Amino acid sequence: MHNNSLNPNGPENENIVENKELNIWEALIPVILLMGMLAYNIFYADGEWFGEYSNQIILLIGGVFAAIVGFFNKVTLKTMGQEILENLKSVLLPIMILFLVGALSGSWLVSGIIPAMVYYGLKVLSPEIFLPATVLISAIISIATGSSWTTSATVGIALIGIGTALGIYPGMIAGAVLSGAYFGDKMSPLSDTTNLAPAMAGTDLFTHIKYMSLTTIPTIVITLLIFIILNLNIDIAGSTDVSHLLNTIEKTFNITPYLFIVPGIVVGLILLKTKPLIALGTGIALAGGCAIFFQTEILSSLSESNLTAVFNSILSDTSIVTDNEKLNDLFTAGGMKGMLWTIYLICCAMIFGGIMDGIGALAKITKALLTIASSTFGLFASTVLSCLGLNAIASDQYLALVIPGKMFKKAYEDKGLAPENLSRTLEDSGTVTSALIPWNTCGAYHSGVLNVGVGEYFIYATFNWLSPFTTLLFAALHIKIRKIISTK
Repeated sequence: MHNNSLNPNGPENENIVENKELNIWEALIPVILLMGMLAYNIFYADGEWFGEYSNQIILLIGGVFAAIVGFFNKVTLKTMGQEILENLKSVLLPIMILFLVGALSGSWLVSGIIPAMVYYGLKVLSPEIFLPATVLISAIISIATGSSWTTSATVGIALIGIGTALGIYPGMIAGAVLSGAYFGDKMSPLSDTTNLAPAMAGTDLFTHIKYMSLTTIPTIVITLLIFIILNLNIDIAGSTDVSHLLNTIEKTFNITPYLFIVPGIVVGLILLKTKPLIALGTGIALAGGCAIFFQTEILSSLSESNLTAVFNSILSDTSIVTDNEKLNDLFTAGGMKGMLWTIYLICCAMIFGGIMDGIGALAKITKALLTIASSTFGLFASTVLSCLGLNAIASDQYLALVIPGKMFKKAYEDKGLAPENLSRTLEDSGTVTSALIPWNTCGAYHSGVLNVGVGEYFIYATFNWLSPFTTLLFAALHIKIRKIISTK
């Protein structure tokens, strides 16, 4: 039995509904329609078919189609409603954590914690170690922020500029940035995908991170070795002059090593297995105190009251303007408000998944897949392929976690596999590969922000494409495949 501190009454206690009236083709109708609408939205409507919340609306439309299929197969509205309610209850705590993640990003910005990390990170740059240093800097920033997107749009842009000035191929630099950024995104307790994967699989956040490190650490080590070799075999010209960036950060914020006490305490609480809400809440409260103590000028520029400025950074958008456009992107945070798009998407996905549960479609699809993937390795391979397929067809990494998570959860239980096997596989194949597909929201975003095409950085984003192979290798060789611990 697993102690699920994230989701004590979550999806792991949910039974997937069987429906003998339903056949496999009827079960697939809502999925095919959903994929078709999502593909149309990306390819022909530039993601704006129904406006800003197109994916959310498409998921709800998919849910309507699923409900129609259910009505034709003698499923009552009450049954579907109950499954929707159970699904929404299962993500209540993850949603609360996502709100705290948004609050943390805002409070860590105005307190100077994130700028201090960038400041000291840029100081370690050296031409001889530029590429591996880029991986490490991106990883540190991504762990601190929990966001590969923020890392790419801030430090990533700066590193592309510096590396290009040194004569390094932009695809290499972008690959190094994304390798580090997605390592941090996977391993950070602040990341929405790192919270979503265990919520879907039915395990807790810290068990998921610890178990995921078994495949993630070897992958990032291999990635670093590859970039060290690449760095040794390229000609470097120019200089890594980051003095202007450092001076701007120093001029804007009061940079001091004391600011690292806050993330140190948060990490300490995490290592002590403190509940995520308490750990993140402590980080927000301490950051607010640091902001009032260290960054009075910043707070004064944001509001007449220092306390009001801190609360605004926690709840809403915060932008700190400097004389450097690259840093202006970094010195922007959305607070709790910035997490609403992701939260709406999760809720809509839960509604779609709930109806698919209620009509028995997930059970039917899972059974069909299990006839193909009868072995343990086959189950892992099917999960990886499903995540890759959804990243390519649905074009959204959240859907690549949510839908396979719902589909395969019971199959892992039936084979006596602990839920962290599923959550790790979801992240190893769903989260990281999203940046490798040009039309996926992540691929389009990163290539646009870094001004480097997916085709240019694909082969150099070593961590991203190596992760699915690592997880499959562990499954094939039965390395650290954890079984469900029986309490009988």
